[in-house]
Amino acid sequence: MLKKIRVALAILFWLGITLLFLDFTGALHGWLGWMAKVQFLPAVLALNVAVIVGLVLLTLVFGRVYCSVICPLGVFQDGVAHLNVARKRKKKNRKPYSYSPEKKWLRYGVWVVFVLALVAGVQALVALLAPYSAWGRIVQNLFQPVYLWINNLFAALAERAGSYAFYEKEVWLRSLPTFFVAVVTLVAVVILAWKNGRTYCNTICPVGTTLSFFSRFAMFRPMIDTEKCKKCKSCEYNCKAACIDVENQKIDYSRCVDCFNCIDSCKFGGLKYRFAWGRKKAAAPVAADEGKGDAGRRAFITGAALAVGTATLKAQEKKVDGGFAVLLDKEVPERDIPLTPPGSKSVKDFYRRCTACQLCVAECPNNVLRPSTDLKHLMQPEMSYEKGYCRPECTRCSEVCPAGAIRQITKEEKTQYHVGTARVNRDLCVAEKGVSCGNCAAHCPAGAIKMVKNGDSEIRIPTVDEAKCIGCGACENLCPARPISAITVNGRHNHLNDE
Repeated sequence: MLKKIRVALAILFWLGITLLFLDFTGALHGWLGWMAKVQFLPAVLALNVAVIVGLVLLTLVFGRVYCSVICPLGVFQDGVAHLNVARKRKKKNRKPYSYSPEKKWLRYGVWVVFVLALVAGVQALVALLAPYSAWGRIVQNLFQPVYLWINNLFAALAERAGSYAFYEKEVWLRSLPTFFVAVVTLVAVVILAWKNGRTYCNTICPVGTTLSFFSRFAMFRPMIDTEKCKKCKSCEYNCKAACIDVENQKIDYSRCVDCFNCIDSCKFGGLKYRFAWGRKKAAAPVAADEGKGDAGRRAFITGAALAVGTATLKAQEKKVDGGFAVLLDKEVPERDIPLTPPGSKSVKDFYRRCTACQLCVAECPNNVLRPSTDLKHLMQPEMSYEKGYCRPECTRCSEVCPAGAIRQITKEEKTQYHVGTARVNRDLCVAEKGVSCGNCAAHCPAGAIKMVKNGDSEIRIPTVDEAKCIGCGACENLCPARPISAITVNGRHNHLNDE
């Protein structure tokens, strides 16, 4: 019964978080957005004390149920492992797993590196190791394009039927490096889960290691009844965390993820999930290995010191001007300071808090956000205006960010954020070639661009009032100059004028 409840809750969490990344309409966030905010790393970076304390208490009471129910990457691994176990059972292999000792040097070594990277602000490494961020990248880069193609198919069919129930959404590759990272992560996780179950969770995942410091003291744990245990090793063979040592009748609770496979597989009632505090070794000799517990605490103190997404490479038709001349695609201009979304206090604060989960990238309706290719901020989002611009009425990214990197703001508050400043390259401007344009000034929502006389010429050229410019990128996106716009936006370190 416990396993069925756990599986049902795990499926609900996994589907909910996955749908958050697939959905491009923003309709699901009001219902499911809280699932992203209860993920461990976003809660830590957002300084969400209530969630952090809640997860720690949950672990102290029930063990590492976070890893088997709430974490989407953990649930995904369970799914992969289940398929492999089913395959082995068809071949009458009744020993899918076996006990293996904890690899402390690797487990705590990765954890120390993660903590140091978090403190030092090396967010690319933090995002690479964090399970929620890894799952977000996988869904956004590999699964969402497939979801969008299916949507576009329905949109085409609906259009022929005279319906507007669906609308077409452009599919494009936002970042090649991030795409490859997502592919490699997916392949690595699948291989590890297929061969050894929860190896990733118990040797690499820093969140799992952090929670393991508390799970070894959990109030309720799976415990072996030495009088009923027949040492058949059925529980050990079904333990995907490889933490049950039947021969010595010990369970490593720091690695147990409370999947309840062991309890479900025991035919003799020799394993029960029960209250563990205060029980003596004589009555329950399988309580957590004290020697390993001490070693774990010492390590804690010391440490505190592919295939699916390949078709996304190109999925857009060539743009044609009037059906004759093929228009060049816009290229990303050089920016001295990166552009981060309105709602972020500053560039530094944004990149310090961002988990690179790319939920904001998946939700951006204007194709403005994409993962950075800069090594310093690799995989973390940045703004660029080749595909669209940041519309003043849109606050979607601030609504979905679970880590506090983008504060939730209203449409009125958005105008107070000056994320960048436009600048004109007169050498590229069509006005310098005798063409009357004014496209940038006509579409500037802040009224920051004016067309002024250019000497004795009747053709006017644009100038920018930097005090009014909010960096939305409408001018850059709508500028007819190709491949680099004649007017481009450079980021600002601080986004609020009073900071």
